Amino acid sequence: MKKSKGKLQYSLAELTKGLDVVIQGDPECLIDGVCTIQQSQIGRITFLNNPLYKKYLPETSASAVILLADDASECPVNALVSRDPYFTYAQIAAFFDDRPTPKKGIHTSAVIGEHCEIDKTASIGANCVIGDHVKLAAGVVIDAGCVIGDFSTIGEDSYLHANVTLYHKIQIGKRVLIASGTVIGGDGFGIAKHKGVWHKVPQIGSVVIEDDVEIGANCTIDRGAIEDTVIEKGVKLDNLIQIGHNVRIGEYSALAGCVGVSGSTVIGKNCLIGGGTGFAGHLTIADNVAVTGMTAVTKSIRMPGIYSSGVGGLLTNLEWRKNSARLHRLDHLAERVKTLEAALAELTERKKV
Repeated sequence: MKKSKGKLQYSLAELTKGLDVVIQGDPECLIDGVCTIQQSQIGRITFLNNPLYKKYLPETSASAVILLADDASECPVNALVSRDPYFTYAQIAAFFDDRPTPKKGIHTSAVIGEHCEIDKTASIGANCVIGDHVKLAAGVVIDAGCVIGDFSTIGEDSYLHANVTLYHKIQIGKRVLIASGTVIGGDGFGIAKHKGVWHKVPQIGSVVIEDDVEIGANCTIDRGAIEDTVIEKGVKLDNLIQIGHNVRIGEYSALAGCVGVSGSTVIGKNCLIGGGTGFAGHLTIADNVAVTGMTAVTKSIRMPGIYSSGVGGLLTNLEWRKNSARLHRLDHLAERVKTLEAALAELTERKKV
């Protein structure tokens, strides 16, 4: 069910229509918003997904809680029993998303280039600059202050928030969300040194963003040096991420904030990359790899698994945890070595006597 414009309350039956959940309690209970389980209030719906927050369940003031079947018996209020409480919460929270709906059409202050194809249902905000030969499909929203370079294309229902910049010949798929301040298609870091002087290497590739990608605020995605930089379908990028030229990120991978990916590195499908992780260039990362935060990835990863870095470079997460534990015991071990050395020296002196 789609949310009704201007409606302030929904029954649990309305909120869960079509969802894979079971209502435990009153399906006509009215909900007017969402809340956290530790700061709950009457009339709101919350969720329990992390066991650390289970301690708040018995005393919750929320009118309904989304949770797993194993926790339902302990819920003192209405419950929505779900196999995936966080996903169910995401679907229900959309009913209460109160962001303004953009007006269709082109703002009078926008500058539109020549030979553009702009669907009549698209929205272009104030002070936007649209280059020549740009194509905007149905339902596209371009918020205030965006710049779209020549020959760029944007697919259906994609949304560019204020002050996004697309350079020339950028391809954006359907249902792509790009947050403010992001720059796509700037030149990659291509420089050649000749006789002690750096010279720019032309970056003649482009950037392809496939369907259902989300890109956070203030990210930069460089255009390819020769071939395109590609972000495959369903990828999620957090804020402040740098993607170098000719990088490819496989479908449904997710990168947390402040990740840096150097040029020509290929990250596989369904990878999870923790915040602050840095990738050296020209690496290949297998599908289904998880990299914990602040890892320095200096070599290719050929097998799925969880990886972290510390002293000695990239290791499997299990090896890193063992080494980390040993590192914290170094002072104790050093004292033991000193004691053993003193004992050995004393024995040696006794033998001499």
